[in-house]
Amino acid sequence: MLEFRVLGPVGLWSDGVEVPLGGCKQRTTLAALLLADGAVVSDSDLGGVLWERRPPATYQAQIYTYASRLRRHFRAGATITRRGRGYRIERGDARFDLDEFHRLAEEGQSLLRSGRTGDAAARLRAALDLWSGPTLTGVTDALVDNERSRIEMARMEVLESRIDADLHLGRHRQLIIELTQLVEAHPLRETFRAKLMIALHRSDRQAEAFETFHAGCALLREQLGVDPGPTLHSAHQALLAGDHAPALSGRGDLVAGPTG
Repeated sequence: MLEFRVLGPVGLWSDGVEVPLGGCKQRTTLAALLLADGAVVSDSDLGGVLWERRPPATYQAQIYTYASRLRRHFRAGATITRRGRGYRIERGDARFDLDEFHRLAEEGQSLLRSGRTGDAAARLRAALDLWSGPTLTGVTDALVDNERSRIEMARMEVLESRIDADLHLGRHRQLIIELTQLVEAHPLRETFRAKLMIALHRSDRQAEAFETFHAGCALLREQLGVDPGPTLHSAHQALLAGDHAPALSGRGDLVAGPTG
């Protein structure tokens, strides 16, 4: 089985063994073609991400070399073909971790909408487990700048939905450490702070829940000059009302309290 990976270090695996690729340029070529999702990537676009938008005069010949070296490792219908003034990757029967992530995420969201929360949490967790490090490790900064943010945004949305599902399943105590770390890593992301407030509140740690809210308010005003948004405000109002089942903001739109 051939496997392409971009959710962490960019690489190519064959039957569970990593294929030794060249350096940054070859990995960047592979990743750029994979992320095009079957579309042709022009020589100029590849040159832009390979040489930080300043390709050398021989850039087309060098791209040809990178593509040829990659192609030697392909099998099971996977190949890189020259199309016009660019290249296109065909994955054949090879596995691609980003595709697998999107498939599992969509299945998890569908299960959330149908009320199968336990199955949804498992599916969303499986999607997140595909990450082995920062997205697109080992490629040029230009490709990272172009692509990493949209992939990481999708990961964040799935993470929020998985946390919502776990809250719905009554796993609030187990979530406190994870949510505390997420708030520390993303202090201005109100959704994580709201979910931490909910988890603390349901764990009979009301004082800490209110402290989390007020710390967030102070940070938002200090760094952005704004008041809390609807998500954080809704969680705060739920605490004031003693509501153990405030609305959550994840993609699953779960509003019910824990099931046990």
